[in-house]
Amino acid sequence: MSYLRFDKTLMTNLQEALPKEILRTNKSGAYSCSSIVDCNTRKYHGLLVVPVPELDDNNHVLLSSLDETVIQHGAEFNLGLHKYSGGTFSPNGHKYIRECEWDKLPTTIYRVGGVVLKKEKVFQHFENRILIRYTLLDAHSVTTLRLRPFLAFRSVCQCTHENGAVNYSYQVVDNGIKTCMYEGYPELYMQLNKKSEFHYCPNWYRGIEYPKEQELGYDFTEDLYVPGYFEFEIKKGESIVFSAGIEELSTRSLKKLFDTEYNVHVSRDSFHSCLVNAAHQFHYEKNNENYIIAGYPWFKCRARDMFISLPGLTLAIDEVEYFEKAMITAEKAINNFMSGEKSNINIYEMEHPDVLLWAVWCIQQYARLVSREEAHKKYGHIVNKIVAFIKSGKHQNLFLHDNGLLYANGREKAITWMNSTINGYPVVPRSGYIVEFNALWYNALVFNSQILESLGHSEEASEYTSLAEVTGNSFKETFLNEHGYLLDYIDGSYISWSVRPNMLIASSLENTPLSIQERKRIFDICTKELLTPKGIRSLSPKSGGYNPVYEGGQMQRDAAYHQGTVWPWLSGFYLETCMKIYKRSGLSFVDRHFVGLEEEMFYHCIGTLPELFDGNPPFHGRGALSFAMNVAEILRINKILSKFYNY
Repeated sequence: MSYLRFDKTLMTNLQEALPKEILRTNKSGAYSCSSIVDCNTRKYHGLLVVPVPELDDNNHVLLSSLDETVIQHGAEFNLGLHKYSGGTFSPNGHKYIRECEWDKLPTTIYRVGGVVLKKEKVFQHFENRILIRYTLLDAHSVTTLRLRPFLAFRSVCQCTHENGAVNYSYQVVDNGIKTCMYEGYPELYMQLNKKSEFHYCPNWYRGIEYPKEQELGYDFTEDLYVPGYFEFEIKKGESIVFSAGIEELSTRSLKKLFDTEYNVHVSRDSFHSCLVNAAHQFHYEKNNENYIIAGYPWFKCRARDMFISLPGLTLAIDEVEYFEKAMITAEKAINNFMSGEKSNINIYEMEHPDVLLWAVWCIQQYARLVSREEAHKKYGHIVNKIVAFIKSGKHQNLFLHDNGLLYANGREKAITWMNSTINGYPVVPRSGYIVEFNALWYNALVFNSQILESLGHSEEASEYTSLAEVTGNSFKETFLNEHGYLLDYIDGSYISWSVRPNMLIASSLENTPLSIQERKRIFDICTKELLTPKGIRSLSPKSGGYNPVYEGGQMQRDAAYHQGTVWPWLSGFYLETCMKIYKRSGLSFVDRHFVGLEEEMFYHCIGTLPELFDGNPPFHGRGALSFAMNVAEILRINKILSKFYNY
């Protein structure tokens, strides 16, 4: 039995099935996503969602969905499902689902009387193409299959409506058709590996609703265009492959192409293998550059997210080569930023003041998980360049004070990972001496000193060691309070006493001025006030402004984004602190923490972790379907734990 398996009882219960989603991606940033019953509940959902750089920087839904109809003895059984105005679901094809599972590929079994039909989907690795294989497992008489494509041709940020600008024409291609609704879009090729008849009967299906968008206060109704349908007979035991892509292919190759894609996929047969598969979904390649997508379906490559995620998504699963390729791209962006040159590298938010510090941390993980000597050789120059850049005061929003601490202005612009804003102003205006900035700075100074020493630059290394000593003393004097935890930030006379998880970053680092006893007090307070089964709260319930439920309209959600919501990626720093304090005796505690996260493989977006959770029970998953930092940090901690188990 498959690890990810859902039976008929769940699949026919829309209240249970609709919130469960399946995401498939490729390395171009394109994806395919819907609920497990193939009813789109978001405007971001679609069978084929691709970037169209000629239009803008967003993804675009070309093929929204594909309705299948089984025909026997003239009777039609539509397997599709859409939500229409007034809360109506039609044509209720979910009632024919017998089971759904996801081992290598998401697979759905339908039963219509004596007909048993298997549907398998795969998103091609290196092309923007969705492949669907239909296999007739059983049938007692002649069976016809009809495929009806629903087209959108619009940005994921919008909904479309019936209009007069549509190009209704199509052209016949090898065993299919090609069509393009609007100028500027690529042609959509829909083909089968079996000769079929395309019936042209253009129509608009009006009033399709997306309940997730309605829940979030966005436009949630649209009309979809159906140009007609494909129809063909299918025999018992026969498999037929449908392809939708932006390039034509030889339909003779479709069966082999599907088999090839099937064979390169790895089974999702455990918590760990699900996370490994999820890690691969964030890989993004463009113009021979390698990136990490911050999350799906709406995030792009963000600098901070990339540096925090990269070790877990690559090194932790022994994929060193992709780390090194991505760092080549990242190093270009870093150098462009530090030299003030315009960059053609698509990494956003490089200007945020902690990004360079996270880049050093990222390289440090290479030293820990791969080779310290190789890290010094490959990346020692960029680490030294970054630290020298900050030390010399060249960063526009990082100022090194005489006490060795870094000051950053975040009053009017969000500059940390707690970056939500309302009316352009930060919800949490973290400014001045910020705790994780200065912890990362101390860590970078020591790491840079170690690199310089290993490369034979002892005099220069000594200079950074001396600065690190000043920074470390000031760090403790400034942030460590009489209650045993670290202040979150201090800006002039303003002191943030809120209990937040950023102190865990400080306590977990390889180089920290904190003693074991001080780290233990931090760990104990975070355990008491911030720990949940899904990760670490962004704010203690005992602190002012606690707002743990991420729901409602945009402003309401922004107000709650970092005010008590739970972020799984912070578990990495929490659990690493635990292991530094308790060593092997902390293993059972760490293992228990993963239980709450493993449950999430069967909820929300199947086989991955969402962006965040509510801070109070029942800890609903919220935000992006799949979030890189969350997947990465759980994988990184698993890798670190494996060293303890193998000790």
